[in-house]
Amino acid sequence: MRTRFFPILAHVLALIAVAPLLWVLLSVIKPAEDVFSFGWPSTWTLDNLQYVLLKFPLPRFLLNSAIVSVAVTVIALFFHSMAAYALARLRFPGRAIIFSGIMSTLLVSLPVILVPLFLVAKQFGLLDSYAGLIVPSIFHAFGIFLLRQYYLNIPRELEEAADLDGCGYWRRYWSVILPLSRPVLASLSVLFFLANWNAFLWPLTITRNPDLRVVQLGISGLQGQYASAWNLILAAAVIAAIPTVVVFVAGQKRLVDAMKTTGLK
Repeated sequence: MRTRFFPILAHVLALIAVAPLLWVLLSVIKPAEDVFSFGWPSTWTLDNLQYVLLKFPLPRFLLNSAIVSVAVTVIALFFHSMAAYALARLRFPGRAIIFSGIMSTLLVSLPVILVPLFLVAKQFGLLDSYAGLIVPSIFHAFGIFLLRQYYLNIPRELEEAADLDGCGYWRRYWSVILPLSRPVLASLSVLFFLANWNAFLWPLTITRNPDLRVVQLGISGLQGQYASAWNLILAAAVIAAIPTVVVFVAGQKRLVDAMKTTGLK
């Protein structure tokens, strides 16, 4: 009896999870008057997609989000991997205290430090700039933690062999550790890209220039400007979700593998 019940329950739960997504996809190709009607649309139209792509600056917002997300991901992976390697392999006074301090930042959410962070960004002249969107978003303790745990599981014999060949710390990191880090770097790249693509609060705080709006801010502005035009809002949301789906599908295998192979010591 149980063997029959659980597959049925799984299908029901899957249907409940997928139903809202199907409704959104169908609403995109419905006329405005049929958005909240259930079932197949009476007429099919691409006017919603054409409007947000041609008459609304959604492509500009997508470009801004892509620039910020890619830049943060690349820079964060580089610096996070170096910091994690130092914390995992180098011996220096205060290493445990530094690592504990880094991990303690996970207890502090963005709204708590939003005002101080804004004031610091203002002092450095980062308001209304790509640098203001990118630089404060680079550091994340979880990335350092995950990479450190991964590096602790790499055999020391590989580094000792490189040491016998005359490699210093930088050469060991660049030629030995970094190539072995591809699985965990790929998984972190997915997480970092998705987090920055969906960022809303910090871009809302740091930018006032409409040309610097990211896609989430653009969609919120569309909702405020066209409060009843849910067909346009849903169309913009579907287009904005496409890059995240592509990135997740491309990196989900690496993400799962890295989570399984990254042990905790």
